[in-house]
Amino acid sequence: MSAWDDLELLLDSPSSLTVTSSARGTVKDKANFKVEEDVSALRKAIEGIGTTEKTLVEVLTQRSNAQRQLIAKAYEKATGRKLVADLEGDTHGDFEDLLVALVTPPAVYDCHEVIRAIKGAGTTESTLTEIFASRSNRQMQALSDAYLAETGRSMIHDLQSEVSGDYGKALLILAEGKRDESTNVDTAKAKADAKALYEAGEKKWGTDEGKFIDILCHRSIPQLRQTLVEYKAISKKTLQESIESEMSGNLEKLLVAVVKCVKTTPAYLAERLFKSMKGAGTTESTLTRILVSRSEVDLLDIRAEYKKLFGCSLYSQLESEVSGDYGDALKHLCGQDD
Repeated sequence: MSAWDDLELLLDSPSSLTVTSSARGTVKDKANFKVEEDVSALRKAIEGIGTTEKTLVEVLTQRSNAQRQLIAKAYEKATGRKLVADLEGDTHGDFEDLLVALVTPPAVYDCHEVIRAIKGAGTTESTLTEIFASRSNRQMQALSDAYLAETGRSMIHDLQSEVSGDYGKALLILAEGKRDESTNVDTAKAKADAKALYEAGEKKWGTDEGKFIDILCHRSIPQLRQTLVEYKAISKKTLQESIESEMSGNLEKLLVAVVKCVKTTPAYLAERLFKSMKGAGTTESTLTRILVSRSEVDLLDIRAEYKKLFGCSLYSQLESEVSGDYGDALKHLCGQDD
C-alpha cells in the first residue's frame, strides 16, 4: 500500500506544512561549533594550490544553515572576500551549485530557485509547483520578503506576468501564503466542501476548476485532510484520482501536488527525488534543491517514505546515481543508509 492510500491514518498525523521544529531534519547544529576553526579550514581548502573538496564537503554539510551564515560572515571579515564568490570561483557545475545553496539562507535560496524558474524564455513550472505546494505560510512569507529584498519587486507581481490561466490563479493564491492555519476541523464544512468538489468535477460535464482552486488553496491542512476522507465516501474515488481524470497540464500537476502535500509532504518530495533520478540522466537541480531545502525540515521523513514507496533507500539510490564530490556532498546531507 502506498503513502497515498490510507486517508483515515492521516487525520492524526503531523504535517510538514505546519510543523516548525527541525527534529526531523538530517542536519542539526554542530555541537562545540568553533567558527574560527571552520573558517581557517575553508581558507586552507580554497586558498592552497588546488581545492580540497573533501574539506568543503565536511564543513558545509555538517553545520546547520544558521552556523553556515556565521561562517560566511567570519570568512568575509577574515579575508575581505565573500565565501559564495570564492566557492563559485573554485568549484564548478553541480558541486558548485550545491555548495552555494548550502551557504545561502533558506528563504533566499527558495527565492533564487523561483527567479531561476521564471527567468529567460519559458517558465519551469515543475519547480514552481514543487516549491509553492510544499512550503508553509511562514516559508512563503519569508520567500516573498527575500524576493522583494533581492529584486526590488514583488514576487506576486513578477509571477503574474509569467503564469496565466487557472494554473496561474492557483499558484498566485499559494504564493500569498495565506492558507488558513486553524487546527480545528469542521466536519460539516468538510462534507460540504467534498460535495461541492464532487459536483464541480465528477458529477458534471466539464469541470469548475475555480471551485477546486478555491478549496484546495485556502483551507487548512487538517480541514483538507477531513475533506479528502469525505470526498472518497461520496465519490468512491480519491480526490487525486478525480483531479487526474478531470484536468490536465500544469493545473492538474499543481493541484495533485497540493493534495499530496496535504497528505504527506515527505512522500511527495520522495517521489520528486525518485523521478529526478529515474531513466537516462539525473535532474541534479531537483536533487540539490530538495536535499538542501529539506535537510533541516523533514529529510528523515522523506528518507522513510522513499524506502516505503520505492523499496530501496534514498542513500543507496544516490550512491548509484551521483558520483564525485557532488555525490559525496549529497550523501552527507542525506545522512545514512536506511
